[in-house]
Amino acid sequence: MNANSGVQPYLQPGVPHAFFRAGNFLLPIYEKTHVMGILNVTPDSFSDGGQFYCVPDAIAHALLLTSAGADMIDVGGESTRPGHTPVPAEQEAERIIPVIRALAAEIHIPISVDTWKASVAEAAMAAGASIINDIWGARRDPDIAGVAASTGAGFIMMFNAFDEHFVEKSGDIVADAVEYLTESIRIARKAGVADDRIMIDPGIGFGVSTEESLCLIRALPVFRDLGFPVLLGPSRKRFIGAVLNEPVENRLTGTVAAACVAAVLGANVLRVHDVSEVVQAVRMADAILSA
Repeated sequence: MNANSGVQPYLQPGVPHAFFRAGNFLLPIYEKTHVMGILNVTPDSFSDGGQFYCVPDAIAHALLLTSAGADMIDVGGESTRPGHTPVPAEQEAERIIPVIRALAAEIHIPISVDTWKASVAEAAMAAGASIINDIWGARRDPDIAGVAASTGAGFIMMFNAFDEHFVEKSGDIVADAVEYLTESIRIARKAGVADDRIMIDPGIGFGVSTEESLCLIRALPVFRDLGFPVLLGPSRKRFIGAVLNEPVENRLTGTVAAACVAAVLGANVLRVHDVSEVVQAVRMADAILSA
């Protein structure tokens, strides 16, 4: 652990039988590398916008992701791609609540809501979600940590270099992310979120360059040393396109490669579009590591 982080660890790397709690779910965090399937109920997400915008299509795709081996489903109603158009909370909720409510009756894995808005998170939890996935690390809407605490949600907080309060980078993106996430953890704890319901995300691709994204992945052991489970979302992102010179539709191989490296370096959860391929890849990586 970084002696200057100010965060006392709850989970230590390598400790068996530790759980991430989300609602009534217990995720055995060190048993394997878990895969979170992405379900974007949006018209404008960067790689699958509009594909699952209708409720029946969204539900069918979520069931497909579940059958492919997803350990949880992350439902989002607002695109977070660069240059996206912000969506009012009411519209975001209208997109996702029917999907979450239907899925909660169909699947028996945690449902995550990808939102930074407290009102949307609260409605999603009432509809059957059990995880709040906040790309602004509990900074954009100060009430969201309280919603996580009062509902017993698992709370994922991401480092976001687009944060207007971040001002400027120090030149050490890993140190910046650790400092940011340390403050996010402090906010969550102050609101009453239990340590075993906190997960962190280094935020690759959000306001960072290709080299910085690669550095954040290499630094996964540093984030693990903060003492909380770590989620990584490499799926089809711009840094993969930059390295391989491939458009978004041809980034599966790069995504799988990044996922495997992340699993080896200690990522506990991988958030991806291509669940079947990543599940098989990290299952192989886990088998090699545990042999």
